[in-house]
Amino acid sequence: MIIFGTRGYVYQLAMLTLVCGNCGNPSAHSLRKYVTKFTLFFVPLFPISTKYRTQCTFCGMEHQLPKEQAEGMLATAAAPQGNPAQQPHHHQG
Repeated sequence: MIIFGTRGYVYQLAMLTLVCGNCGNPSAHSLRKYVTKFTLFFVPLFPISTKYRTQCTFCGMEHQLPKEQAEGMLATAAAPQGNPAQQPHHHQG
């Protein structure tokens, strides 16, 4: 007897501050990756489906995104922000 099926995995990729398209609030949104994998004898072998979604932490509404848009948002979230403490200081004398 061969046992096979699928299993879903959820990966939290980032927390982003966005304006929600549903409630209109600027709030934190979780960017998640949902992967469905084919399993054989309960061992995940390869992904058969991958979806990206954001979820508003204020109202709970989820929006599905294309992979390219999700990767762009992730790159923006990972980019270093300008920190004034790390800027060189100039002394006038």
